[in-house]
Amino acid sequence: MSIAAPAAGRLDPFDLLEIDALLSEEERLVRDTVRGFVRNRVLPGIEEWFERGVFPRELVAEIAQLGLLGMHLKGYGCAGASAVSYGLACQELEAGDSGFRSFVSVQGSLSMFPIWKFGSEDQKREWLPPMARGELIGCFGLTEPDFGSDPGGMRTSARRRGTDWVLNGNKLWITNGSIADLAIVWARAEDGIRGFIVPTGSHGFTARDVHRKISLRASVTSELVLEDVVVPASALLPGAQGLKAPLSCLNEARYGIVWGAMGAARACYEAALEYARTRVQFGRPIAAFQLTQRKLVEMVVEIEKGMLLALHLGRLKDQERLRPEQVSVGKLNNVRAALEIAREARSILGANGITLEYPVIRHMNNLESVYTYEGTNEVHTLAIGEAITGISAFR
Repeated sequence: MSIAAPAAGRLDPFDLLEIDALLSEEERLVRDTVRGFVRNRVLPGIEEWFERGVFPRELVAEIAQLGLLGMHLKGYGCAGASAVSYGLACQELEAGDSGFRSFVSVQGSLSMFPIWKFGSEDQKREWLPPMARGELIGCFGLTEPDFGSDPGGMRTSARRRGTDWVLNGNKLWITNGSIADLAIVWARAEDGIRGFIVPTGSHGFTARDVHRKISLRASVTSELVLEDVVVPASALLPGAQGLKAPLSCLNEARYGIVWGAMGAARACYEAALEYARTRVQFGRPIAAFQLTQRKLVEMVVEIEKGMLLALHLGRLKDQERLRPEQVSVGKLNNVRAALEIAREARSILGANGITLEYPVIRHMNNLESVYTYEGTNEVHTLAIGEAITGISAFR
């Protein structure tokens, strides 16, 4: 989407509050680099990929060359970028399509992060460098068919057999599942929930894609089936014990969503603004009508608020002060706002808004999934409720 720069003396309709001035030169460089990649490599093909329901794996090497895989991790071939830079990258990727932000998020925050955080030194050296280069793709096996918002009830089991571990169970709604080379699988052992690095070529491991999706079509979603999958003792993540370990990984991914949702919202707003300026009805552009202007104003106000919230959370994360409940505030607010912005943008585009000629319906459908995954709207509401009342509503 290309919109003319504002005339001299006018506010920028895409940076109304001059948030750009709050970013460092390095942060702007990261944002602009990823934005260029999305413009040149993602947007030309996204309509076809979405319509066909495929993820273009051929772009993984280019994504890796930009340093986006595990970019917020330090060492082992990772870029060691700031949390704000990582957030800005997520924003630009999701402005292209949620499927691309999901891929980078699952690879870096859900697959590489647990190895980086909970793995042994040997595991880090073996797995992280090729994952950062995009040579190995990971997925995160936590959610089960009967246990989504309540992962503590998981049935997937891990039992010892000599020095090995034997895994049995099912995982569902797993991004990257069938294209992954390794899965981070969470299972219930005698001493609690443990995490394992499981090569997807292991005997008894099967990944089955979820078909007939209307949302996140340019993303791979799978069911993982583990039937007596045997892994060595070296597959166990030694520092991960208990439910807090996988939940901390989810918190990393949720942080990226806080930014990413605003990227999708911005893309919808840009499309609606350009359309409203050029679509003529009753002898003048529909942007001249009060009701349309009100919709556009509400969109940009929510985007600017969401961006300020994301930036504040990013600064807290860079200071190692960010709490999970604060991430819940960001995820709850920004995804909810983005979905409403997408719906309003669709109304401005009228019938044109339901076609893939414009990005709005694609983002709107994707956001329906983002609204639910990495913690539903209701779960984040209750997490914040517990934070402010001191009383858990879950048990």
